[in-house]
Amino acid sequence: MIAVLLLLALLGVWEAYAQFSGVADIVLPAPTAILTALYEDRVLLWSNFTVTAGEIGLGMLVALVFGLACAVAIHFSSTLRRALYPLLVGSQTIPIVLVAPLLVAWWGFGLVPKLAIVALVCFFPIVVPTLDALDRVDADLRKLMRTFGASRWQTFRMVEAPAALPGVLTGAKLSVAVAAIGAVFAELAGSDAGLGNLMLKAIPNFQTARAFAAVQILSAFAVALFGLLALAERRLVPWARQPRGTAP
Repeated sequence: MIAVLLLLALLGVWEAYAQFSGVADIVLPAPTAILTALYEDRVLLWSNFTVTAGEIGLGMLVALVFGLACAVAIHFSSTLRRALYPLLVGSQTIPIVLVAPLLVAWWGFGLVPKLAIVALVCFFPIVVPTLDALDRVDADLRKLMRTFGASRWQTFRMVEAPAALPGVLTGAKLSVAVAAIGAVFAELAGSDAGLGNLMLKAIPNFQTARAFAAVQILSAFAVALFGLLALAERRLVPWARQPRGTAP
């Protein structure tokens, strides 16, 4: 409720500024103008939203598969940890705006470069929390499993993997926002559909309200995805939300 009230207050300030500051609509449209664009352009916005939503969903799935595989491999091998972890950190310093046109040049304007870009920006936020969760598993539990004669894989499957699930979900939640940004960058680099493509065409034609409407749809979608992942976290790993020392 507090978040809704704060949002309404911010929208009120925005509306007042846009109406009385003298700023042109093509620079900063008022929330009411954006709402009008959401209604009048609803068919156009929806058709482009489905394209971008598909890119985000599939790109996050690709990042999840490869991110989990990388985290597990690094967890099992200290050699891979020393070799790959610095490269993973360094990869985050490469601006995606430089990579996106290159991938489009390699693979064309289809779905593949867009999935690659979304997966690239989501990969690191998934790997790091997952690896951190695996590293923080209680050492006494590992010793207990060895005492019972469990193999390394059995220890991972029965103890470490369940303990890492909160980290996986945290990484997925962190990826939601950057996935939306990555999808827009991918479409700006080269596409014929999607919300990013719609923004690219709207702004030069002075249809700023339509561009802002596309941003609002993208933001609402990211918030909805985050909420679904938070709900999944509460259902799948309820113990992760309990304070330390609290009995389940």
